[in-house]
Amino acid sequence: MIGRDRNSTFAYIKDRVWQKINFWSSKCLSKAGREVMIKSVLQAITSYVMSIFQLPTTLINTIEKMINSFWWGHGRTTHRGINGLNWEKLSMHKNHGGMRFKDLMVFNLSMLGKKGWKIQTEPDTLVSRIFKA
Repeated sequence: MIGRDRNSTFAYIKDRVWQKINFWSSKCLSKAGREVMIKSVLQAITSYVMSIFQLPTTLINTIEKMINSFWWGHGRTTHRGINGLNWEKLSMHKNHGGMRFKDLMVFNLSMLGKKGWKIQTEPDTLVSRIFKA
């Protein structure tokens, strides 16, 4: 059941991302290894939930900050350092100087839009019939 406090409802997503980052921070990963881990695992953790619910902006910003911190090599909060680029720059296409990490807010809206489009274009599905009723 999703209540009024969506941050606490979806806190398990942030916890899962944090667990992965803490596990990998103890490993000696190169920049390429961190890029693969971010793109294939960390950003995939949120995909299913984002296709059904709109996550709170504060939760998405927190996850993006954790991923950014992991990318710059200091995933734990005890190590403070300087980030070379902000998240907006890292989310850009590689041809434009970014790393092409997913902008999670845009990804969330696109996943919800995809579900909405499917409901509109396929009126014979169960979900479409429930919404029409």
